[in-house]
Amino acid sequence: MSVINIQNIDLHYEVYGDTGRPVVLLHGWGQNTEMMAFIGEFLKSHFIVYNIDFPGFGSSAEPPEPWGSVNYCEFLRAFLQQMNVEDPIFIAHSFGCRVAIQYAYKYQVHRMVLTGAAGIRDERGIDYYLKVYSYKVGKKILSLKPFEKLKDKLTANAGSTDYRNASGVMRGTLVKVVNEDLSDLLPYIDVETLLVFGENDDVTPVEKGRKMEKLMPDAALVIFENDDHFAYINEAARFNLVLDAFLRRDY
Repeated sequence: MSVINIQNIDLHYEVYGDTGRPVVLLHGWGQNTEMMAFIGEFLKSHFIVYNIDFPGFGSSAEPPEPWGSVNYCEFLRAFLQQMNVEDPIFIAHSFGCRVAIQYAYKYQVHRMVLTGAAGIRDERGIDYYLKVYSYKVGKKILSLKPFEKLKDKLTANAGSTDYRNASGVMRGTLVKVVNEDLSDLLPYIDVETLLVFGENDDVTPVEKGRKMEKLMPDAALVIFENDDHFAYINEAARFNLVLDAFLRRDY
Protein backbone atom coordinates (compact mmCIF):
# COMPACT_ATOMS: atom_id res chain seq x y z
CA MET A 1 0.00 0.00 0.00
CA SER A 2 1.35 3.42 -1.01
CA VAL A 3 0.47 6.84 0.40
CA ILE A 4 0.37 10.21 -1.35
CA ASN A 5 -0.73 13.58 -0.01
CA ILE A 6 -3.31 15.28 -2.23
CA GLN A 7 -4.99 18.52 -1.13
CA ASN A 8 -3.56 17.95 2.39
CA ILE A 9 -5.24 14.55 2.57
CA ASP A 10 -3.22 11.34 2.88
CA LEU A 11 -4.55 8.97 0.24
CA HIS A 12 -3.78 5.25 0.37
CA TYR A 13 -3.65 3.38 -2.93
CA GLU A 14 -2.33 0.25 -4.60
CA VAL A 15 -0.93 -0.28 -8.09
CA TYR A 16 -1.10 -3.58 -9.99
CA GLY A 17 0.89 -4.21 -13.15
CA ASP A 18 3.47 -2.04 -14.88
CA THR A 19 2.39 -1.76 -18.49
CA GLY A 20 -0.69 -1.03 -20.58
CA ARG A 21 -3.55 1.45 -20.46
CA PRO A 22 -4.45 2.80 -17.01
CA VAL A 23 -7.45 1.32 -15.19
CA VAL A 24 -8.81 3.00 -12.07
CA LEU A 25 -10.91 1.10 -9.50
CA LEU A 26 -13.46 3.15 -7.55
CA HIS A 27 -15.07 1.38 -4.59
CA GLY A 28 -18.52 1.88 -3.09
CA TRP A 29 -19.67 3.55 0.12
CA GLY A 30 -18.24 2.03 3.30
CA GLN A 31 -15.78 -0.05 1.29
CA ASN A 32 -12.07 0.16 0.46
CA THR A 33 -9.36 -1.24 -1.78
CA GLU A 34 -9.89 -4.76 -0.47
CA MET A 35 -13.27 -5.07 -2.20
CA MET A 36 -11.74 -4.28 -5.59
CA ALA A 37 -8.37 -6.02 -5.19
CA PHE A 38 -9.43 -9.17 -7.09
CA ILE A 39 -10.05 -7.02 -10.18
CA GLY A 40 -6.56 -5.52 -9.98
CA GLU A 41 -5.03 -8.98 -9.71
CA PHE A 42 -7.04 -10.17 -12.70
CA LEU A 43 -6.16 -7.24 -14.97
CA LYS A 44 -2.55 -6.56 -13.99
CA SER A 45 -1.03 -8.56 -16.85
CA HIS A 46 -2.64 -6.24 -19.42
CA PHE A 47 -3.10 -2.91 -17.62
CA ILE A 48 -1.65 -0.62 -14.98
CA VAL A 49 -4.39 -0.71 -12.35
CA TYR A 50 -4.83 1.95 -9.66
CA ASN A 51 -6.94 0.97 -6.66
CA ILE A 52 -7.66 3.77 -4.18
CA ASP A 53 -9.21 4.28 -0.76
CA PHE A 54 -11.42 7.34 -1.24
CA PRO A 55 -10.93 10.06 1.40
CA GLY A 56 -12.87 9.00 4.47
CA PHE A 57 -12.70 5.29 3.64
CA GLY A 58 -10.24 2.50 4.31
CA SER A 59 -6.85 3.91 5.35
CA SER A 60 -7.26 7.33 3.72
CA ALA A 61 -7.85 10.46 5.81
CA GLU A 62 -11.26 12.12 5.90
CA PRO A 63 -12.01 15.22 3.86
CA PRO A 64 -11.92 18.48 5.85
CA GLU A 65 -15.67 19.00 5.43
CA PRO A 66 -18.63 17.11 3.95
CA TRP A 67 -18.01 16.48 0.27
CA GLY A 68 -20.29 15.79 -2.67
CA SER A 69 -19.41 13.71 -5.71
CA VAL A 70 -17.99 16.81 -7.46
CA ASN A 71 -15.43 17.22 -4.67
CA TYR A 72 -14.45 13.56 -4.96
CA CYS A 73 -14.21 13.98 -8.72
CA GLU A 74 -11.80 16.90 -8.43
CA PHE A 75 -9.77 15.05 -5.83
CA LEU A 76 -9.56 12.04 -8.15
CA ARG A 77 -8.48 14.33 -10.97
CA ALA A 78 -5.66 15.72 -8.82
CA PHE A 79 -4.53 12.20 -7.91
CA LEU A 80 -4.53 11.00 -11.53
CA GLN A 81 -2.57 14.05 -12.62
CA GLN A 82 0.04 13.20 -9.98
CA MET A 83 0.17 9.68 -11.42
CA ASN A 84 0.39 11.10 -14.99
CA VAL A 85 -2.81 9.23 -15.86
CA GLU A 86 -4.92 10.49 -18.75
CA ASP A 87 -7.89 8.91 -20.52
CA PRO A 88 -8.40 6.13 -17.93
CA ILE A 89 -10.73 3.17 -17.88
CA PHE A 90 -12.96 3.29 -14.80
CA ILE A 91 -14.33 0.24 -13.03
CA ALA A 92 -16.62 1.48 -10.27
CA HIS A 93 -19.19 0.21 -7.80
CA SER A 94 -22.16 2.08 -6.30
CA PHE A 95 -20.91 5.37 -4.79
CA GLY A 96 -17.76 5.10 -6.92
CA CYS A 97 -20.00 5.28 -9.98
CA ARG A 98 -21.16 8.75 -8.92
CA VAL A 99 -17.55 9.90 -9.00
CA ALA A 100 -16.90 8.17 -12.33
CA ILE A 101 -19.97 9.83 -13.89
CA GLN A 102 -18.91 13.27 -12.67
CA TYR A 103 -15.39 12.69 -14.00
CA ALA A 104 -16.58 11.45 -17.39
CA TYR A 105 -18.84 14.51 -17.67
CA LYS A 106 -15.91 16.89 -17.14
CA TYR A 107 -12.81 15.05 -18.36
CA GLN A 108 -11.63 12.50 -20.90
CA VAL A 109 -12.39 8.87 -20.05
CA HIS A 110 -11.67 5.92 -22.33
CA ARG A 111 -14.33 3.44 -21.18
CA MET A 112 -16.29 2.60 -18.03
CA VAL A 113 -17.73 -0.40 -16.23
CA LEU A 114 -20.29 0.70 -13.64
CA THR A 115 -21.76 -1.94 -11.34
CA GLY A 116 -24.63 -1.34 -8.92
CA ALA A 117 -24.37 2.25 -10.10
CA ALA A 118 -25.72 4.99 -7.84
CA GLY A 119 -26.57 8.42 -9.23
CA ILE A 120 -30.28 8.42 -10.06
CA ARG A 121 -32.29 9.71 -7.13
CA ASP A 122 -35.54 8.02 -6.19
CA GLU A 123 -38.70 9.80 -7.26
CA ARG A 124 -40.23 11.47 -4.23
CA GLY A 125 -43.94 11.57 -3.61
CA ILE A 126 -46.04 13.26 -0.96
CA ASP A 127 -45.17 10.59 1.64
CA TYR A 128 -41.50 11.55 1.43
CA TYR A 129 -42.16 15.25 1.97
CA LEU A 130 -44.55 14.55 4.86
CA LYS A 131 -41.83 12.42 6.45
CA VAL A 132 -39.23 15.17 6.02
CA TYR A 133 -41.59 17.81 7.39
CA SER A 134 -42.46 15.64 10.39
CA TYR A 135 -38.78 14.98 11.03
CA LYS A 136 -37.92 18.69 10.99
CA VAL A 137 -40.77 19.55 13.35
CA GLY A 138 -39.81 16.68 15.66
CA LYS A 139 -36.15 17.73 15.61
CA LYS A 140 -37.14 21.25 16.64
CA ILE A 141 -39.21 19.97 19.55
CA LEU A 142 -36.48 17.55 20.68
CA SER A 143 -33.95 20.39 20.69
CA LEU A 144 -35.78 21.88 23.68
CA LYS A 145 -33.98 21.20 26.96
CA PRO A 146 -36.61 18.92 28.56
CA PHE A 147 -36.32 16.52 25.63
CA GLU A 148 -32.50 16.29 25.29
CA LYS A 149 -32.20 12.76 26.73
CA LEU A 150 -35.02 11.51 24.52
CA LYS A 151 -33.35 13.07 21.48
CA ASP A 152 -30.07 11.25 22.19
CA LYS A 153 -31.91 7.92 22.53
CA LEU A 154 -33.87 8.38 19.31
CA THR A 155 -31.01 9.65 17.14
CA ALA A 156 -28.76 6.77 18.23
CA ASN A 157 -30.95 4.45 16.16
CA ALA A 158 -31.92 6.88 13.40
CA GLY A 159 -30.90 6.62 9.78
CA SER A 160 -29.36 3.86 7.73
CA THR A 161 -26.56 1.60 8.93
CA ASP A 162 -24.14 3.55 6.71
CA TYR A 163 -25.26 6.79 8.35
CA ARG A 164 -24.96 5.46 11.92
CA ASN A 165 -21.51 4.03 11.23
CA ALA A 166 -20.14 7.26 9.74
CA SER A 167 -18.29 10.07 11.52
CA GLY A 168 -19.71 13.59 11.57
CA VAL A 169 -17.93 14.66 8.39
CA MET A 170 -18.80 11.45 6.58
CA ARG A 171 -22.43 11.62 7.72
CA GLY A 172 -22.61 15.02 6.09
CA THR A 173 -20.96 13.57 3.00
CA LEU A 174 -23.47 10.72 2.86
CA VAL A 175 -26.38 13.15 3.09
CA LYS A 176 -24.90 15.22 0.27
CA VAL A 177 -24.27 12.35 -2.14
CA VAL A 178 -27.55 10.49 -1.64
CA ASN A 179 -29.46 13.67 -2.41
CA GLU A 180 -27.65 14.20 -5.71
CA ASP A 181 -29.35 13.30 -8.97
CA LEU A 182 -26.93 12.88 -11.86
CA SER A 183 -29.63 12.03 -14.43
CA ASP A 184 -29.12 15.32 -16.29
CA LEU A 185 -25.43 14.52 -16.84
CA LEU A 186 -25.97 11.08 -18.38
CA PRO A 187 -27.02 12.17 -21.92
CA TYR A 188 -23.73 14.06 -22.24
CA ILE A 189 -21.52 11.11 -21.35
CA ASP A 190 -20.73 9.42 -24.66
CA VAL A 191 -18.10 7.11 -23.17
CA GLU A 192 -18.61 3.45 -24.00
CA THR A 193 -20.08 2.11 -20.77
CA LEU A 194 -21.00 -1.34 -19.52
CA LEU A 195 -23.60 -1.38 -16.75
CA VAL A 196 -23.67 -4.46 -14.50
CA PHE A 197 -26.60 -4.80 -12.07
CA GLY A 198 -27.86 -7.54 -9.81
CA GLU A 199 -31.40 -8.61 -10.61
CA ASN A 200 -32.42 -8.38 -6.94
CA ASP A 201 -30.46 -5.25 -6.02
CA ASP A 202 -32.53 -3.33 -3.45
CA VAL A 203 -29.99 -0.51 -3.04
CA THR A 204 -29.73 0.54 -6.67
CA PRO A 205 -32.56 -1.42 -8.33
CA VAL A 206 -32.09 -2.75 -11.83
CA GLU A 207 -34.74 -0.29 -13.05
CA LYS A 208 -32.15 2.43 -12.48
CA GLY A 209 -29.72 0.49 -14.63
CA ARG A 210 -32.30 0.38 -17.41
CA LYS A 211 -32.83 4.13 -17.06
CA MET A 212 -29.09 4.74 -17.25
CA GLU A 213 -28.87 2.58 -20.35
CA LYS A 214 -31.55 4.70 -22.03
CA LEU A 215 -30.06 8.03 -21.00
CA MET A 216 -26.43 7.31 -21.88
CA PRO A 217 -25.60 7.40 -25.61
CA ASP A 218 -23.24 4.40 -25.60
CA ALA A 219 -24.26 2.15 -22.71
CA ALA A 220 -25.23 -1.52 -22.47
CA LEU A 221 -26.75 -3.32 -19.49
CA VAL A 222 -25.82 -6.76 -18.18
CA ILE A 223 -27.98 -8.28 -15.42
CA PHE A 224 -26.69 -10.91 -13.00
CA GLU A 225 -29.70 -13.08 -12.26
CA ASN A 226 -30.70 -13.76 -8.64
CA ASP A 227 -28.01 -11.50 -7.26
CA ASP A 228 -27.91 -8.24 -5.32
CA HIS A 229 -26.03 -4.95 -4.92
CA PHE A 230 -22.75 -6.82 -4.54
CA ALA A 231 -23.18 -9.03 -7.59
CA TYR A 232 -19.72 -8.07 -8.88
CA ILE A 233 -17.99 -9.64 -5.88
CA ASN A 234 -20.54 -12.37 -5.13
CA GLU A 235 -19.85 -13.67 -8.64
CA ALA A 236 -16.26 -12.46 -8.96
CA ALA A 237 -15.23 -15.06 -11.55
CA ARG A 238 -18.22 -14.22 -13.74
CA PHE A 239 -17.59 -10.49 -13.35
CA ASN A 240 -13.97 -10.94 -14.42
CA LEU A 241 -15.12 -12.83 -17.51
CA VAL A 242 -17.42 -9.92 -18.37
CA LEU A 243 -14.49 -7.51 -17.91
CA ASP A 244 -12.30 -9.68 -20.10
CA ALA A 245 -14.86 -9.63 -22.92
CA PHE A 246 -15.46 -5.88 -22.62
CA LEU A 247 -11.81 -4.81 -22.29
CA ARG A 248 -10.12 -7.35 -24.56
CA ARG A 249 -9.53 -4.93 -27.42
CA ASP A 250 -7.53 -2.71 -25.04
CA TYR A 251 -5.09 -5.51 -24.20
